[in-house]
Amino acid sequence: MTVTGKILIIDDDDAVRSSLVAYLEDSGYLVEDAQDGSGGLEAFKQSQPDVVLCDLRMPKMDGLTVLSEIKKSSPETPVIVVSGAGVMTDVVQALRLGASDYIVKPVVDMEILVHSIEQCLEKKKLIDQNLLYREELEAANQELRERISLLKQDQKAGRHIQQRMLPRQEYEAKDYRIQHRLFPSLYLSGDFVDYFRITEDKVLLYMADVSGHGASSAFVTVLLKNLTIRLRKAYKKSGKDDILQPALVLERINKELLETGMGKHLTIFYGVLDTKENTLVYSIGGHLPLPILKTGNHCEFLSNNGGFAVGLFEEAEYSQQELTISPDDFALITFSDGVLELLEEKSLLEKEQFLLDLVAAGADNIDGICDSLKLKSVQDAPDDIAILSLTRRM
Repeated sequence: MTVTGKILIIDDDDAVRSSLVAYLEDSGYLVEDAQDGSGGLEAFKQSQPDVVLCDLRMPKMDGLTVLSEIKKSSPETPVIVVSGAGVMTDVVQALRLGASDYIVKPVVDMEILVHSIEQCLEKKKLIDQNLLYREELEAANQELRERISLLKQDQKAGRHIQQRMLPRQEYEAKDYRIQHRLFPSLYLSGDFVDYFRITEDKVLLYMADVSGHGASSAFVTVLLKNLTIRLRKAYKKSGKDDILQPALVLERINKELLETGMGKHLTIFYGVLDTKENTLVYSIGGHLPLPILKTGNHCEFLSNNGGFAVGLFEEAEYSQQELTISPDDFALITFSDGVLELLEEKSLLEKEQFLLDLVAAGADNIDGICDSLKLKSVQDAPDDIAILSLTRRM
């Protein structure tokens, strides 16, 4: 039988205590018991139970005193008091002191007791989860505050920190290769890319293009990095797979960005590559130009069901799509919109067609693209430019 919780029973009536212990153990609980108040407090300190079941009328130390002492040391621990029908004034006092529930003696229907315990355990679970979430959020916020503080101290130091947040320029996972180049127009960039392994077969990759330039835009890239770190920790710690759901991640970024009140928004391509199943699940939030997909000799913009830029609208919704990667040579090239400023073509359609033709002609990797666009150094970029490529060679 699976143990569902640890219960401490404090009651001076041996017969009542024994019957409660026997029934709750049969119901799958781990049960400890004490025959008086002082023994109960000592047992509580030693075992740290999930729920305490305490009689109110006991010699030497009564149940109200026991309840008060438990609440002083562990306010979140639920305590169910047990009282005779004639002492309801004590029950009222116990509830004022923080008792979670009360049971009237004699306990005729044990299922009522079990129901009360289950409610207490569920409430305690929610409280513990909320406390853990607050602690993790505070730790994450503290990390975020520290990183932003460092960025504020000095632009050059900020650039160094931002560079350290970036992944290495080339990363391989089985027969896939991910590469990027970043050309900031200022010391600090609003363009950001990242990729890393989530599981043995799944790799996250994304590109974000934050509105504006300089420190305020760079702060948002720190927020993004911080969020993915938190999501990865949550996945490793509890198996919560939000990080594998692109649309859900975009909704989370949208919410957190609006909550900062910075007045910043971003466009983003976010994908999860499965190197075993050869699929790419992705979501796009207003990113322009769209990623370019090359399969064999065919070249096109990646299919997109729409999606607002992130950080503009509270009710924004995002969809995700799945791409099956064919066994042919495959390349996915993503640009930030700064590349459009670099091109001489007049209209947006002409610029997009130029990029399609460029990739179709063979510039389907980072080096080929940078050579074709004559991007060698930061000084070559009139605006922040980021390039992210995912390739598969057979």
